[in-house]
Amino acid sequence: MDRADLELFERSLRQATEVHTGDALDRALVDLGWPDALADEPQAAVSMLFALQGEANATSSALDHVLAHGLGVEAGAPPAVLLPALGSVVPPARLDDGGRTVVDGLGTASVGHADAVLVVARDGDKDVAALASTGDLTRRTVGGLDPWLGLVQVSGDTDIAAASPVTAWGGAVALGQLALGHELVGAARRMLALAREHALDRVQFGKPIGSFQAVRHRLAETLVAIETAEAMLAAAWEDESPGSAAMAKALAGRGARTASKHCQQVLAGIGFTVEHPLQRYVRRVLVLDELLGSARTLTRALGTEVIASQALPAMLPL
Repeated sequence: MDRADLELFERSLRQATEVHTGDALDRALVDLGWPDALADEPQAAVSMLFALQGEANATSSALDHVLAHGLGVEAGAPPAVLLPALGSVVPPARLDDGGRTVVDGLGTASVGHADAVLVVARDGDKDVAALASTGDLTRRTVGGLDPWLGLVQVSGDTDIAAASPVTAWGGAVALGQLALGHELVGAARRMLALAREHALDRVQFGKPIGSFQAVRHRLAETLVAIETAEAMLAAAWEDESPGSAAMAKALAGRGARTASKHCQQVLAGIGFTVEHPLQRYVRRVLVLDELLGSARTLTRALGTEVIASQALPAMLPL
């Protein structure tokens, strides 16, 4: 797509994410040709949609498409893909000594009504993948912090005798981390916009609170965190390595948490109320940060790898 096509595509995606969510957004994305764009230009398709989805606090099964694409599943109507447990990046299933597949993972809302789910399982020192019937598994809708996200916990054991070896799990996780990183940045930008609007409108001691240095510092630190995460995401797309994708996801998660803290402080009491939209974004980023590795666990893993290898990562094209 040339520049004009990309701008039109972004406007169309923005309208879709602002108007639709859930199954309706999934249908809108198919009508807009987003799955085809994912196959042809993954960076543009992923970065645009997930950033806009984060800004709008919308949900879709786009992450299933991204992981399926990373695993080499043909475009069209990819199956629901089982995600690792919160905070983890290891395959969500394992083969036991009896050949049964023990499943313990998460899925997007699409898993809740799917007849089958694509499961990647660890088998010794290799990974295998196969479609598993959801009838053999227990599915429980996850409520808690962000019930609107629609996550589904999937557990149980099943037989996936037709499993085939896969070598792309790391690449699929990296692509999913980039997608979630863009969604975290999109949510953080929206939180910053809400806090900025409040700082301009709220008058205290005869002045808008945005004129106070302490408030300005909070907003400035938030913007720096967001821009840092976005720059790292762009570099990770260029580098195309799992390590840089993990770093980008970690920075995006940390930046979104920084935005949550500072914007909450700027909004003060109104930000705690259920009537104000900030609370939905705070809930969302706390959960998104945990998917496919949290900022905390990814940073620890990267640090452990540096110590073990006694070598710093290669310089990224910032």
